[in-house]
Amino acid sequence: MVDALTIAVSVAALALAAWCGFAAYRDQPTKDWHFIGMAVVTLLATVQLIVGIVQLARGEEADQGTTIFVSYLIGAFACVPAAGFMSLVERSRWGSLTVAAGGVVLAVLEVRLYDIWGG
Repeated sequence: MVDALTIAVSVAALALAAWCGFAAYRDQPTKDWHFIGMAVVTLLATVQLIVGIVQLARGEEADQGTTIFVSYLIGAFACVPAAGFMSLVERSRWGSLTVAAGGVVLAVLEVRLYDIWGG
């Protein structure tokens, strides 16, 4: 995996978590600009998914197995969009808190991806 990309996804996810956590603290639901932030984080996760699949296709292998690596890649890719959809259902501060939790989960998944790849 590309270490800089993993760091970028993690930092963006934690920034999104802090931003949406602050919105939840202020008793605000997710707004349009939060969804723009989610789109940026999802775009970074999509790039990471593509890079990971390309590296596997070139013959590189994850230290802890390809299946678990691909599973974590897909989970990391789907984490923030799933939280975003859930925040659309819950149009209160809890929707913002759900996105904040999704950002933290994505950052943890990134650490695990780094470990699985052999970092």
